[in-house]
Amino acid sequence: MKRVVITGLGVVAPNGVGIADFTEALKQGKSGITFHQQLKDLNFSCQIGGIPQISEEKKSKYFTDLQLRGFNSSGILYGCIAGIDAWKDAGFEMNPESELDYDTGLIFGTGTSGIEKFREAIYSLDEGNVRRLGSTVVLQTMASGVSAYLSGMLGLGNQVTTNSSACSTGTEAVIMGFDRISNGKAKRMLVGSCSDSGPYIWGGFDAMRVMTYKHNDAPEKGSRPMSASASGFVPGSGAGALVLESLESALERGATIYAEVLGGEINSGGQRQGGTLTAPNPEAVQRCIKNAIANSGIASNAIDVINGHLTATSKDSLEIENWTKSLHRSGADFPHINSTKSMIGHCLAAAGAIECVASVIQLKEQFVAPNINCDDLHPEIGALVSLDKIPTQKVDFKFEVMAKASFGFGDVNACVVFRKFSMKP
Repeated sequence: MKRVVITGLGVVAPNGVGIADFTEALKQGKSGITFHQQLKDLNFSCQIGGIPQISEEKKSKYFTDLQLRGFNSSGILYGCIAGIDAWKDAGFEMNPESELDYDTGLIFGTGTSGIEKFREAIYSLDEGNVRRLGSTVVLQTMASGVSAYLSGMLGLGNQVTTNSSACSTGTEAVIMGFDRISNGKAKRMLVGSCSDSGPYIWGGFDAMRVMTYKHNDAPEKGSRPMSASASGFVPGSGAGALVLESLESALERGATIYAEVLGGEINSGGQRQGGTLTAPNPEAVQRCIKNAIANSGIASNAIDVINGHLTATSKDSLEIENWTKSLHRSGADFPHINSTKSMIGHCLAAAGAIECVASVIQLKEQFVAPNINCDDLHPEIGALVSLDKIPTQKVDFKFEVMAKASFGFGDVNACVVFRKFSMKP
């Protein structure tokens, strides 16, 4: 089995586009949640959300004028920007004339693709204007649109695909890319996930009453994972991307190494034993965490920091309980834990990838990002974990191992383990 390292990062998040801005936002505890008049006009209960700010000028740096003609897919836009940034960060160039790279593949996930383009197409069809749909409507609305765009831009010739597993999509993509490299089927894999923004993807969640409605007048206070006053998640959008590479390949070309991927696990609770379409099977979650640690070749006491799924719903306490049972650690012995969602909201299919990027940044820079809006820790969580393990301010902390987990609709789970890079295995 080949060792796998991370040599490139890219991110498009509500509180920062690009690694430099996103890193600074994580350190400062900066929220990217804002009020959206459109949601109010559409009678949403939750009128706040996280939408990355992308200027027309920035778009033109990644897409040609031809590609942007008739383009209306926020998720693909975010995914391509994050993916290209990660590619360049790893030391590669975008060269349309370059030879096909059979050593590099792509696994880039999404939940829905081009929902804005779909809406535009439906109205055109209803008006009888099928000939005016344009030549890219299929590419922008098919699930694998983001991987099709990215692979063509970068000339990738290994496996190119899109995965989709609800909120665990991004973390799952990292593990799938890791497996391909560790088994010798690729030298490099560009992995990540993206999610569209706006009312046409968020509306269903508002109808389910799982999003908060209490903070429309104070958006930055709305996303409150692990808080006693949490009242539902805040929707977000964006993309995260990572270049995974065999250690041999990275050393051969003198690449910067952010961290090592030790291993991971993907499973499902099968909607049994308390698990449903929208709730996790605790036994399966615990099995996922335990197997991720075992597959990484470490003991549970090696985990120093956890970046949790933690969405600011009633399931936050259950997630912490699952971690304590999986690690056999609680109270003062529990690792530090944080939720990036406190700053960016729940970015749905993009959540896992953005939060994996956040985890790697914390590991590389040696700090634990704060849990903002968690000054009133939920008492059920406080009974399991010491208060100082859930920091509300940035903590400078020397540590070696970080675990990142994501749990999604459909009772699906993914957990990956990162380690500070060392030449020692």
